[in-house]
Amino acid sequence: MTVPSEATAPQRASPAESERSAKPCVSERSLEMIRRMVGFETVSRDSNLALIEWTRSWLERHGAKVTITWNDERSKANLFGTLPACDGNATRGGVVLSGHTDVVPVDGQPWSTPPFEATQIGSRLQGRGCADMKSFFAIGLALLPEFQHRRFARPLHFALSYDEEVGCIGVRRLIADVLAQGLQPLGCIVGEPTGMEVITAHKGRSSWRCRVRGHEAHSALAPRGVNAVELACELVADIAAQGRRFREGGPHDRDYDVPYTTVQVGTIRGGTALNIVPRDCEFEFEMRHLPADDPAAFIAGLEQRARNLVPAMHAVDPATYVAFDTLSTTTGFDTASHRPIVALAHRCNEREGCGKVSFGSEAGLFDSAGIATVLCGPGHIAQAHQPDEWIGLDQLARCEAFMLRLADELAAG
Repeated sequence: MTVPSEATAPQRASPAESERSAKPCVSERSLEMIRRMVGFETVSRDSNLALIEWTRSWLERHGAKVTITWNDERSKANLFGTLPACDGNATRGGVVLSGHTDVVPVDGQPWSTPPFEATQIGSRLQGRGCADMKSFFAIGLALLPEFQHRRFARPLHFALSYDEEVGCIGVRRLIADVLAQGLQPLGCIVGEPTGMEVITAHKGRSSWRCRVRGHEAHSALAPRGVNAVELACELVADIAAQGRRFREGGPHDRDYDVPYTTVQVGTIRGGTALNIVPRDCEFEFEMRHLPADDPAAFIAGLEQRARNLVPAMHAVDPATYVAFDTLSTTTGFDTASHRPIVALAHRCNEREGCGKVSFGSEAGLFDSAGIATVLCGPGHIAQAHQPDEWIGLDQLARCEAFMLRLADELAAG
């Protein structure tokens, strides 16, 4: 792929001043691997098999043992690769580097460069997945030739999963397979974009769909119908009111970037024409919660308020209803600061201090499976999921240095 020079590359309005002025040192091998990974169009709705097969070949070429787990349709796969220790140990100790292969869609976004090409513009790299989160595992893969020649006293594992963006779906099978193999790693580092800061907690996330079935009528005879859109909007307003209660009444944890539980409605669809009382409406909503707030209690309360609407609906048409479907559940996590994986991440990062974030990841699933976990990866979540998603080269340089220090740690035993 040809990378445009700073003089000829398209420019876009300024993010951070540091990314413009810094001249960080990140190796060409890492940049080339990021370009390769971004070049695989692995939007969650599509297959990731081309990326997985290329990565399998690359890992095996450099001495790693690779296991693949598939989805039911065999259209997507997880990869778990292990670079054994010099004594052949592939199961005890060591560190898992975890990342997801899927990215969010680019549909309708005003990109100034091809989204599935990693384009260098000044001191940043731009492309879908550069920040969230292909750069992290791409740098680890780029360093494999060097890792292969190190005499590691503990193994290094690569965990790449599918469908994280739609509910951490693939990683559940990957973790089950890891446990079945009897692996006992020291811990896991999930490379979500944290600005290369060590993160020891994040919120949980649950999402649902609400379906409202009303009764159609001519709009001139509106009282003879059951307006599904209006009923859905009553529930949407209820969700918004609950969000205000969380914001104002807490609980609050000031260590999080958003220090309270949030709820929000992301999509709504309903109706066919202005002069028809709409029969159907559905909307999707989510909750990102602190440990003290229970998503089961939240959805139970909303379902009860929905049931209160049904008698009036049935008075017009007994076939009307309100139904809820669970779409996804992502476990939150909170790693104690004294765990060995936290100390290791600090040594590799050469920085102290821990933070908490509001976005979710597979960290809670690893942690719940008994594999202590932290988040630490290059880039910032504010640049993720956006048109012209980008990552600063200084962040890539810090990630590369982190990986090299991790290699030193694994070699030291």
